[in-house]
Amino acid sequence: MAMITRQAFYPGFYPVRIAISPGFCILIFWFAFANGFRALAMVFAAAAVHEIGHFMALNLRGARVTEIRFGISGAIMTTENFKLSYGDELCAVLAGPAANLAAALCLRAAGNINPALTGVNVILCIFNLIPVRTLDGGRALELLISWAFGPDAAESVIRMISMTASAALAFGIGMMIYQTGGSLWLLPAMIGMILSALKEKRIYNS
Repeated sequence: MAMITRQAFYPGFYPVRIAISPGFCILIFWFAFANGFRALAMVFAAAAVHEIGHFMALNLRGARVTEIRFGISGAIMTTENFKLSYGDELCAVLAGPAANLAAALCLRAAGNINPALTGVNVILCIFNLIPVRTLDGGRALELLISWAFGPDAAESVIRMISMTASAALAFGIGMMIYQTGGSLWLLPAMIGMILSALKEKRIYNS
């Protein structure tokens, strides 16, 4: 099954390539089957807020996004050949979780008109701040340490923290699947965290 690609126009009126992996399509249908399309719509809404936060922050910092790739592990944005400072990249990385937090606060201020959507935004914000290298929290921590002590120090620290956090998160997801007697749509996330922990371990041992 081939990657689905198309071009879309975003704020600033320039084309952005959109790539959707087969695994992503399978995952969303699996999620909808297990949890219903209403839950899927709320997750999509919160995820859209998150990615718009990243997108707008990158544009404001002068980094033009050329591609957004959707896969099992989430969305990855590719920018044109543009070097961001540590501070600018840190702002762009944290803009996603910040957008989710802002959305949750706005929903709350509006009388908490959709408590479930408020909760999904809060969960997405917190989850992405976990210090795993592939998540916003891990990247933000790596940038902070690199900014303060240099890339070599950051690599050593983030390797250990990311390996530990990935293993703990995989265990937590596994326990959730076991205790609920289902939620198998979480399996890709658990497998992803296991692979992340193993990858960090290989880097540590090399």
